Amino acid sequence: MDDTIDFHDVPRATAGRARGGRATQQDDLVCLHDEAEDSSLLVLADGMGGEGAGELASEGVVQVARRLWEQGDWRQQPGSLFLESLCQQAHLELHRRREGLASGAPHSTVVALLIRGDRVAWVHVGDSRLYRFRGLRLLGRTEDHSLAQLRHRRGELAESDLATHADQNKLLRGLGGPDAPVVEHGCATLQRGQTFALCSDGVWAQLTTEELGRLSHRRDQHEAVREALTLAVERGGANGDNVALILARPHQRSGWRERGAGLWAALRRAMGLNPWRRPAAMHDEV
Repeated sequence: MDDTIDFHDVPRATAGRARGGRATQQDDLVCLHDEAEDSSLLVLADGMGGEGAGELASEGVVQVARRLWEQGDWRQQPGSLFLESLCQQAHLELHRRREGLASGAPHSTVVALLIRGDRVAWVHVGDSRLYRFRGLRLLGRTEDHSLAQLRHRRGELAESDLATHADQNKLLRGLGGPDAPVVEHGCATLQRGQTFALCSDGVWAQLTTEELGRLSHRRDQHEAVREALTLAVERGGANGDNVALILARPHQRSGWRERGAGLWAALRRAMGLNPWRRPAAMHDEV
């Protein structure tokens, strides 16, 4: 069992992955950021296929995400259009990679989040998930494209059974299959206190929604990712799955803003003013 964590960081988002009880790492991820545009792209993929095809597949998804980000089309395109293109081009990339294999077929899930200013858009295919929290309250999560999730929707399985049921491994959608993937989309306006967690099934099968919400809200995201992945690996045991997780806090204050707010409050206290209220002369005009 390998709990060594490979970390990735961009402003207001931290990611990590570990092999767990597997001999190879089939989860891959990337966090990309553009400071001038105040924009980030977070992508996580869980590869499948055997004979090394799983690693090849998730790597292909990440490679396409990097290429499209660097091309910069996301600056002009609606977020949903850019993310749809990412999924479809990643699907074609897996087909290209299959041509060079003697055996095995590269397939992958994908979950991606695009943050642009106060707007977010996301997509997913397969059973890698995106959770949305505000404070500790769950606003929503993506629904797995699996037979188990379908049976849950029909009332045949409880939510608590999804992680351990045999039908959870039977995916109804994915990248790299014979047909173009049907991509599921979502979008929202950011609100203060909102956080996001993107993860592979190796994480959500071992951690509760409440645990993910608490960890996503922690100020030190690096330590939150470390704790989450360590727990997932420990609970998965010797035969546990690969684990991958991205935590994002888009509205987290940067260091200089925190220091500026602290200095302003100290100055107001020295002046004998309530640090949380403006004096009458400073109120906004109505």
